[in-house]
Amino acid sequence: MLELTAEEAAIAAGSEGPGAAMAMRIVAETARLMGAPRLLPVASAHIDGALYHGDSGTLFAEKLVEGGARVAIRSTLNVGALSPAGCAAIRLPPHQRDMAARMMRAYEAMGCEPSWTCAPYQAGHRPALGSDVAWGESNAVVFCNSVLGARTNRYGDFLDIACAIAGRAPDYGLHRPENRVATLLIDARPLSQALRASDVFYPVLGTLLGRFAGTAVAVIEGLQGCTTEDRLKALGAASASAGGVGLFHIAGVTPEAPDALTALAGLAPRETLVLTPDRVGDALAGLSTAGETDRVDAVAIGSPHLSLAEITEVEQRLAGRRLAVPLYVNTGRHVVGPLEQQGRRAALEQAGIVFVVDTCVVVTPILPEIDGAVLMTNSGKFAHYAPGNTGYAVTYGSLAECVESAAAGRLVREPRAWC
Repeated sequence: MLELTAEEAAIAAGSEGPGAAMAMRIVAETARLMGAPRLLPVASAHIDGALYHGDSGTLFAEKLVEGGARVAIRSTLNVGALSPAGCAAIRLPPHQRDMAARMMRAYEAMGCEPSWTCAPYQAGHRPALGSDVAWGESNAVVFCNSVLGARTNRYGDFLDIACAIAGRAPDYGLHRPENRVATLLIDARPLSQALRASDVFYPVLGTLLGRFAGTAVAVIEGLQGCTTEDRLKALGAASASAGGVGLFHIAGVTPEAPDALTALAGLAPRETLVLTPDRVGDALAGLSTAGETDRVDAVAIGSPHLSLAEITEVEQRLAGRRLAVPLYVNTGRHVVGPLEQQGRRAALEQAGIVFVVDTCVVVTPILPEIDGAVLMTNSGKFAHYAPGNTGYAVTYGSLAECVESAAAGRLVREPRAWC
């Protein structure tokens, strides 16, 4: 049975105003529903609920503001529906545009940082190993748990801001060490070193992980020496889209898995998935929905938001060429700022790159409406969501293939050995 401290009970009763009281009651009621015995103090929050999905979300945020609510901890903001930092034209009708803007202003009024990125860990928000936090946005949650070793559940819209205001989260799920133990093993060792060290592999692996694990915790063996933060970002995002993954371990790479046996707490795995070239090839093919076509109407990369290193790679691969179809680069203001200071953004835009800042093409209408359109991407998350959210069929490929296809105006494939 949930027990609140005297301070928590007082806040819920209104000692710090109606906004804080509403937030504390939401967190407490969630804890009761989840069977949590208490609330945990949390060090920070990442807020996904500031993305406009309807007027009720805006009115909820404004109600908190009217009640004097302020975040009690560091709280960054996920992507919004608009782009204060500037990007491609957004095709929201006037009423929706106004409500989205009001929503974004309300969250900033509560003291949230206007980071507007789905990759806050790239923008300096990196909680300490073992710390409890309350993060929303599926890819950010899995990165926070897996790569940083902080502890959070997948906090949904509006519960995330309630936790940020209360400075508390329910003590259940991945906050508890016993629930962070792996029960599944994925063995990547049968695959070639070249494949395991390729960028294109990680969204595919994430898709396999999400489908195999669901919401369970898995440890992956065989990726030592092959990963980068950007690859782990892509892996986590795809796994959280294809399944409900909130935490994975990689033996010898992630902080809670010096080896597979430790991640498994010394126990035999409940299930083992051995990766083969055929299994990986099937998952690769499944990320494309456009069928056998060379058509490419647009290319979109950056879900999660591109890092500065990834944009530098795009720049190098572009090598001064002009693009035949638009290449939408989704990223955050923390990346675009340095690009502008260095004079690089303008040159990239002249080449045909369209920067999408503070938001992305899958969560707000930016892509032009084209019958039978095909979107090419290197993102497993985009591949999962784009058909339903944008109406575009998807062709999945590597970053190199995306750049070459944008330059050629048609699908370009590079030689690839999935073995």
